[in-house]
Amino acid sequence: MPNITKVKIVVTVPLTHTDAVRKAIGDAGGGLIGNYSHCSTSMISVARFIPLNGASPGIGEVGKFEEVQEERIEVTCAIEKTKSVIAADKSIHPYEEVAYDVYPLLDF
Repeated sequence: MPNITKVKIVVTVPLTHTDAVRKAIGDAGGGLIGNYSHCSTSMISVARFIPLNGASPGIGEVGKFEEVQEERIEVTCAIEKTKSVIAADKSIHPYEEVAYDVYPLLDF
């Protein structure tokens, strides 16, 4: 069975904050590939949501449908850096609730 030492972290970010988020993630150890740091890939997408009562949205208003252009940022990182990379993102990300995908990567 292959060993798992790395993960891929995926997060979506409003276009206004992409550079700051990429820097924070890279500074925390995300996107390190060989002799290169701050490596990422991304694509533009559209997020749609309605903030519910009790929310404090960074973008939009409670009860109103919102559409936001976002960038989906993907980075790899050592599995032991996962929590620090996510914490670095949360410290700069404008959303009250941030969704992450974390995928284990097999070493062959």
